[in-house]
Amino acid sequence: MKASTTLSSNLQMILVDLVELHVQGKQAHWNVVGTNFRDLHLQLDEIVADVREFVDQIAERMRALHAVPDGRSATVAQTTRLPLYPSGQVSTSATVDLITERLETAVSTMRDVHDQVDGEDPTTADILHGFIEKLEQYAWMVSAEKMQP
Repeated sequence: MKASTTLSSNLQMILVDLVELHVQGKQAHWNVVGTNFRDLHLQLDEIVADVREFVDQIAERMRALHAVPDGRSATVAQTTRLPLYPSGQVSTSATVDLITERLETAVSTMRDVHDQVDGEDPTTADILHGFIEKLEQYAWMVSAEKMQP
């Protein structure tokens, strides 16, 4: 199967958000400070490791569909839907909010294109289901740090 222009574009949108999520996750990991630092620091590495795998999986799926992934830093910076991550040290409380927002934004991109992807290639849609499940789980787990019963 060869991806249409629409499918290629949709997968590219997912790719750049995942690349950016990976980079921002590492930025957060390196610069988080404050209460429960160690737990969040380690959790961020877990998220980054999974997102890095997702990046590779979506890029390789694109190649299998004869689409050309573009993960160059300039492309990612110009096209990601994720907001810019702040520079410098960031408190654990702010990091929880920032990372939750970015996880939810990446999922939102996937959900926005899901039906078009599914209509053309259900196999790729199945891959997205796994990404969505895991990223939503991470969003819940990270945000739970600040939740009250």
